[in-house]
Amino acid sequence: MNQTITQNAVTVTALTMKFDAKTVFHDLNFELKQGSMTALLGPNGTGKTTLINILMGMFPATAGSYTFAPGIKLGYVPQFRNLDAEYPLSIRSFMELNGPLFKSAEFKAEVNHELIETHLDSIQHIRMGEASGGQKQRAYLAQALLDKPNMVILDEATASLDPVAKEELMGLIKHLNEKHQITVLFVTHDVPLAKKYMKEYLYLNRGQLTQGKMTTFTEVYE
Repeated sequence: MNQTITQNAVTVTALTMKFDAKTVFHDLNFELKQGSMTALLGPNGTGKTTLINILMGMFPATAGSYTFAPGIKLGYVPQFRNLDAEYPLSIRSFMELNGPLFKSAEFKAEVNHELIETHLDSIQHIRMGEASGGQKQRAYLAQALLDKPNMVILDEATASLDPVAKEELMGLIKHLNEKHQITVLFVTHDVPLAKKYMKEYLYLNRGQLTQGKMTTFTEVYE
């Protein structure tokens, strides 16, 4: 059996978060297997973004713990942010922002590879300000992939995209999972999209969390 698929990517134990007197969530326990595809669902204001920020080390939890497997490297794709039409950097230059000051041949080759993987190679020289929403989101994904993560968090990454752009982005995510066994945690309100592409779910509501197979998810919420 391929152990890289069956062992946990992250284990969360008794995780609790409070802000002053407000308890955001209490005693969360879950595991995400390496190579899994999981949707993080729940109404607005239930703490999904807070949970993601804790897992990414942005701030500490009030109580409890989380542990990533050795070798897990996180990538992050944010919610759609509409850059100004005059934003000057090309898609390629935007991807290279987090790279070294002096671009080695190896780094340039990796950029070329991710441009191809995310279907941006033919438009790499257009300005990000002129790119469509879907193209911008794929550029954010490509930028994240340059760090060679083996787990990717998509934080409402399909929100505000048109249906075609959503399908293209999620098709890429599915490809990365199947070809490279990248573990995916997809924060979303789009339950039909999650049912189409994700295998598991985490449902966070009223400070509590449930976990199961995406095909069995039946909650209705705004």
